[in-house]
Amino acid sequence: MSTPRIASRTRRARTLPPDPPAVPAPGPRPHRRRGNRWFTPWLYLLTPLALLVAFTGLPMAALLGYSFTDWDGLSPTQNFVGLDNYSDLFSRPQLFQVFWVSLFYLAASAVQICAALYFATVLSFNTRLRNLFKGILFFPYLINGVAIGFVFLYFFQPGGTLDTVLGWLGVGPHLWLGDPDLVNTSLAGVSVWRFMGLNMVLFIGAIQSIPPQLYEAAALDGATKWQRFRYVIAPSIRPIISLSVILAVSGALSVFEIPFIMTGGANNSETFVIQTIKLAFNFNKTGLASAAALVLLGFVFLVTWLQRRLFPDERVEQA
Repeated sequence: MSTPRIASRTRRARTLPPDPPAVPAPGPRPHRRRGNRWFTPWLYLLTPLALLVAFTGLPMAALLGYSFTDWDGLSPTQNFVGLDNYSDLFSRPQLFQVFWVSLFYLAASAVQICAALYFATVLSFNTRLRNLFKGILFFPYLINGVAIGFVFLYFFQPGGTLDTVLGWLGVGPHLWLGDPDLVNTSLAGVSVWRFMGLNMVLFIGAIQSIPPQLYEAAALDGATKWQRFRYVIAPSIRPIISLSVILAVSGALSVFEIPFIMTGGANNSETFVIQTIKLAFNFNKTGLASAAALVLLGFVFLVTWLQRRLFPDERVEQA
């Protein structure tokens, strides 16, 4: 009985097609030489580099050239005077007395950074209506500086909003923008109101990047809120604090919008930038103004370099 079955299986096996030949596995693809495409990254950088050269490099080169001439900004002729503009600039002490005004804005920047740290720390955790407060505090930064200047002109005018509120508290009116002893304090307060939100957003982003395990470990160790800020938050966001300090110092040296709109530099509120603008457009000394602008740029670079040397950024390891 088993013989026919074996025969049928043998006959069926003979009718099956043979197995296809084995295909060899593909070998590794030959690596293309990257040297033939060395220019590929530069193709992506071509547009930003062109914009950087057109709107930064060329104007800086022109400014440097103007600083060695006596050009008045209108005449087609430019006489080369060498370093006379720089010697004239450094031989006039009154041109550098305006840097004392920057001290008010530098002190305001310190207040601004401290306030931004406080609000960023509070609003980074579970606080009721924290998103609303973030929007309220950040909104002044979104407003145009010219509009802010006109708004605070009415705020500080005699009998205006500030005098009315202080009158409810029994405080008499003051010439906030007319008194040389008060004008710079008032203008610096406006800068705190405007730019505090920007620093707050930077600090919030840095605080939210801290691993939550650090907060849990600090809570298990019984750390207070101040100790958590001092030993966990502050060391972790040190690079952002350093960046804010650099921006604050450079901003204090180059203040322009708010004092120019609100006072025009009157009553001892003139800054170095306002003075440079007046040299160029009021007194037609474009060459001297160009030298002053380059001197200001050198001061900003010098202060930034000193800050980086004295307070270098340490690598923060969050573990």
